[in-house]
Amino acid sequence: MPNRVIRPDANDTTRDRILKAAILRFSTHSYDHTGLRDIAADVGVDMAYVHRSFGSKEKLFYEAVKASGKPDLLFTEEGESLSSVLAKHVLSRKGVNEIGALDIVVQSFGSPAASRVLNEFLEEDFIAPLVSKLTMVPKRRAALVAAFLAGVGILKDVIKAETLLKD
Repeated sequence: MPNRVIRPDANDTTRDRILKAAILRFSTHSYDHTGLRDIAADVGVDMAYVHRSFGSKEKLFYEAVKASGKPDLLFTEEGESLSSVLAKHVLSRKGVNEIGALDIVVQSFGSPAASRVLNEFLEEDFIAPLVSKLTMVPKRRAALVAAFLAGVGILKDVIKAETLLKD
């Protein structure tokens, strides 16, 4: 894995810098081995400021997954079929240093605490919007779509299955 660096933008607030540091840290360390103190040190702020900005490690993890996964982009495309948008999202190439939600997820597969947060993210930011966009789709089918997309993403981005890497 290449060294990933998230460079702060001149317009970034301290909260933005904390979120970017959290994305980077959660993509390289498990949820259980990442502390708010580590993230605070990465940004050069007090841990209390991180806690005040996000409320808890769980909420910061949730925001990191959401910011790196960009689920809002999946359900706002107009003119294209949802299946086409979802396929493009999962099969598109990431930039060399780009961090996706799966980069964070795979680091924390074994963590019950992370699993609870990821389940909440899945329900609120993927399943609920999918069901509301396609009213005939039951929640279970939406969850199966999420499982399929995650599986394809893991094969492509983690395992580097050559067939999925080709255009």
